[in-house]
Amino acid sequence: MEGTKPVNKKLAAALSGGAVLVLALTGCGGDDSNEELDSWARQVCDAVKPQAKKIESANAAIQKETSDNSTPEEVQKTDSKAFQDMSDAYKAIGAAVEKAGPPNVDDGEKKQQDAVKELNSISAAYASLRKQVDGLDTDDQAKFADGLKDIATELDKLSKSGNDALRNLEEGEVGEAMSRQPSCQAATASAGTSGD
Repeated sequence: MEGTKPVNKKLAAALSGGAVLVLALTGCGGDDSNEELDSWARQVCDAVKPQAKKIESANAAIQKETSDNSTPEEVQKTDSKAFQDMSDAYKAIGAAVEKAGPPNVDDGEKKQQDAVKELNSISAAYASLRKQVDGLDTDDQAKFADGLKDIATELDKLSKSGNDALRNLEEGEVGEAMSRQPSCQAATASAGTSGD
């Protein structure tokens, strides 16, 4: 069983990087209340909170698989479900940002559309990782470990990739409005504590 363990650890490490994504959704405190923006931020934050939890649980499931002496089948099943959950969560966050409409700031519409596009492409990337993990050969330990290694590399790229559009969306007043929302604060606090 040794073969997949270090690789799955690598997977977990790469994954915890990915979880940071949602936590871009925070910003730091500001007091210049802007009602229209606050209501936009509340709508997005309330929608993000359950999805951040889903991403965190998916993360935790993969982390747990790495600490157990799991069989390749168990690893495959857990990772597949986790990637699907993450894909769904990012899609839902994208839909929430879309539904909220453009925030009332300069270039709001462009920032919103770019963020939606980015969230959807992250969702698609996790869906394709799920396909990859589903296609691994669990009967051949060495092959399985190699396959996991490729997935860990992809994940690593994903966790380091852009998110520029999200950051862009959350700059300045938008970030301040979001940081005033209890649901965004809660999302950050809980997800900021993941291990390595």
